[in-house]
Amino acid sequence: MPHSSSSNMSNGDSRHSWPSDVGILAMDIYFPHQYVDQAELEAFDEVSAGKYTVGLGQTKMGFCSDREDVNSLCLTVVQRLLEKADVKYTQIGRMEVGTETIIDKSKSVKSVLMKLFMESGNTDMEGVDSTNACYGGTAALFNSVNWVESSAWDGRLALAVCADIAVYAAGAARPSGGAGAVAMLIGPHAPLVLDRGVRATHMQHVYDFYKPDMSSEYPVVDAKLSIQCYLSALDKCYAKYKIKSDSKGLGPVTLNSFDGVLFHTPYCKLVQKSLARLALNDYLDIPQESKAVKYPELEKLKDTKLEESYFDRDVEKAFMAHSLGMFESKTKPGLKIATNVGNMYTPSLYGGLVSKMISEPIEKLAGQQIALFSYGSGMASSFFSLRISNKYDESSALFKFSQVLADVQERLDTRQKVAPEDFVKTLSLREKAIDSAPFVPVGSVSGMFPGTWYLTSTDDMHRRLYDRVPMGPPALYTNGHV
Repeated sequence: MPHSSSSNMSNGDSRHSWPSDVGILAMDIYFPHQYVDQAELEAFDEVSAGKYTVGLGQTKMGFCSDREDVNSLCLTVVQRLLEKADVKYTQIGRMEVGTETIIDKSKSVKSVLMKLFMESGNTDMEGVDSTNACYGGTAALFNSVNWVESSAWDGRLALAVCADIAVYAAGAARPSGGAGAVAMLIGPHAPLVLDRGVRATHMQHVYDFYKPDMSSEYPVVDAKLSIQCYLSALDKCYAKYKIKSDSKGLGPVTLNSFDGVLFHTPYCKLVQKSLARLALNDYLDIPQESKAVKYPELEKLKDTKLEESYFDRDVEKAFMAHSLGMFESKTKPGLKIATNVGNMYTPSLYGGLVSKMISEPIEKLAGQQIALFSYGSGMASSFFSLRISNKYDESSALFKFSQVLADVQERLDTRQKVAPEDFVKTLSLREKAIDSAPFVPVGSVSGMFPGTWYLTSTDDMHRRLYDRVPMGPPALYTNGHV
């Protein structure tokens, strides 16, 4: 298994004067208070029953009104994380935001988040935004870890933030939308420690999904090419991860090396196919003479070529069946947020990590090794891993980590269901809000979770103003409706 505590490359190797166990100290997630039921959306769209719920594996889809934008999502998740983790604003020395939801071509989301830090006097904070489709959150995470492990580190903590609002024009892609934000507190002595020296990356120039129209939230998507690029990147990153692990004396790596395998999730069915894809990679790595002995049921697929099998239904079906047990135990626990909120773009993978951490008892999570695959169209991708601390008593960092996420399930359960026709009307409101100035949102603030930031107005110079739902009982909000 990669990076045991006795490895020469283990985090905290004193010979390199590295801080010990650098990783995720705490994390929190924000998703909208409202959702549309995917089965009801199927009926409304007059498509066959199961097209969204079975074909895509989606149950519910969260969405935002014109009251929320990427700035408000990030303000909410950052402030709630610091409040729940009891971290002072002065303790943060770096903050980076990964997003592809661009509402200003110059001013960063990170600069907007600085409004939270001004009262503390903390303006000495590195980092801005990272943008490449759904990969920006991973860039923010890697850069945050790199900073803590570098000569630039001043002893403070870092924040890696990722947020997006994923919306599509009316049509086949619309049910694969979603919205949300994740914030991760990065530092030493973490309960989730990123493995050193083995993360693998694949970058390539391709037009599979992109947003060339600056006046629209909607992307241009080549759906078939996008799936091929995702699976191809997965193949390449996994192969490189194996090679790097072997070179460190940590191999051989297979799916059995991990207790959890999490993926960027455009839709849940693709994730199941992706785990099957890794199982295919493992199978093809087995010596030919051993294939028939170990897996006689797969004998007819022994000469499969990865680059020719992206849309081979026989290969897909065989390896989905072959890997079903691993999917149920290693990957499905990471899909709770995705199936109930939808594709959040940059936070998608980290919503999977949140899902994993709230779906199993803390004593079962302790000591687990987790693999993660991040993908952003265009393309940028990485395969990396982390290990969860063995300690889970009430004084442990892992216990404190779990307490920050203790309200996630309740928030999922208490969201408001919105009828499909009202969902469509809400997206129409968002369309009208794009580039509008001056502008006053008309969406309701009623029902938003306590502590949620929301847009109150945009002035004639496109400057956005925000307010926050009180943490206490419901009250009259600035420019809102109750």
